[in-house]
Amino acid sequence: MGAVAINRKRTEDSLNFNQQSPSQSSNKKRRFSFGITSPDSNKPSSSSRISRYPDAKAPLRREIHAPSRASLRYSLPKPRPIDHYKRRAFDALRFFTKEKEVIDLRDEELEVVVDCDLEEEEEEKDVVEPPPPPSSSMLDSMSLVSQEKATTDAASSLAAYKKLLESAERRNPKLEALGFEILFNEKKLSQLRLSRPKPLEKPLKVPDEPFIPLTDEEKDEVYRAFSGKNRRKVLVTHANSNIDITGEVLQCLTPSAWLNDEVINVYLELLKERETREPKKYLKCHFFNTFFYKKLVSDSGYNYKAVRRWTTQRKLGYALIDCDMIFVPIHRGVHWTLAVINNRDRKFLYLDSLNGVDSKILNALAKYLTDEAKEKSGKDIDVSSWDMEFVEDLPQQQNGYDCGMFMLKYIDFFSRGLGLYFSQEHMPYFRLRTAKEILRLCAD
Repeated sequence: MGAVAINRKRTEDSLNFNQQSPSQSSNKKRRFSFGITSPDSNKPSSSSRISRYPDAKAPLRREIHAPSRASLRYSLPKPRPIDHYKRRAFDALRFFTKEKEVIDLRDEELEVVVDCDLEEEEEEKDVVEPPPPPSSSMLDSMSLVSQEKATTDAASSLAAYKKLLESAERRNPKLEALGFEILFNEKKLSQLRLSRPKPLEKPLKVPDEPFIPLTDEEKDEVYRAFSGKNRRKVLVTHANSNIDITGEVLQCLTPSAWLNDEVINVYLELLKERETREPKKYLKCHFFNTFFYKKLVSDSGYNYKAVRRWTTQRKLGYALIDCDMIFVPIHRGVHWTLAVINNRDRKFLYLDSLNGVDSKILNALAKYLTDEAKEKSGKDIDVSSWDMEFVEDLPQQQNGYDCGMFMLKYIDFFSRGLGLYFSQEHMPYFRLRTAKEILRLCAD
């Protein structure tokens, strides 16, 4: 009986071992519950030993955290598609020459053969075969290729800059030589212009009147007017223009002096009076004073209204479009030039004793003539077909102070209908003659 009881007890224990309580099944979630206490009491449960050893089950698949043979072999990231390596290889090989080259990588002898047929291999992109895992030597070669690419880019940019600099330095002597040739040809052209034969024209008989020498009495009169004691004395007054000529004003006609506005304007008034006295001997001209162009073209631009009342019929007694020539003195800071509206030959002339050119002046006078004809005569003049000539074959000054005297003589000879038959050597005589004419004619 005792043996039976013992066996029965073992049988019950084995049944209890296979059939766990709900509390035990709840603890089953905790895989290792060493020393777990029951919530009902502080004592360890009777099944603590059982919870330590859960039911045997199929082993769970666990991740490998320790180094393994596979991880040692493939410790690199996931291999990229073969297209990636091809693109990297083509980018690196763009700067290599077409010839075959051999690159030594570290201590290993790895031959990288660069062939021109690599472009054909690029088209084979449909290969699905997985690439073999890259070796360490291949990674080193790829990093070396990228470094070589960066170095090649820097070297190519530096070589291009040096080449550009060398080409610029080679051009500098050529530019200097070209500049010298330009200056040489300009001088040669100016000499050819001076030496070329003048166009055949009807020979004009130059009268002696513009070059009649002054008498000793006339010279003494002029020299007395130039003396310092007459500096503040009013020597003559022009009645029509109401301009006073003092000894200081007249001294601008002494040698090496610049002409002033008073002397120029009085002389132009005398030329107009000369024409009025002998209309058959001189051309019908109009002589603007030195302030006309400054009013017509100021800093704000062209302004016809500023000079519209200068040429009324009541003041002049004639219309400008009926004149043969219209003379406009131009003062350019420290230099005198002359612009001429030649109605007889339908052209605009610009005369500069230093051979200068300024088309802006002639364009302004062309516009003025159109506005003047429409305003005063009611006529529309088309000046687009008129010539604009910058006269070159004219007497030129050889110093820095006779520009005003040249301008007055241009006007004097043109108003006589003569050519410009004078030169620099006549300027001292013309200065004395102009002073004599002002003193005599203004006194009359």
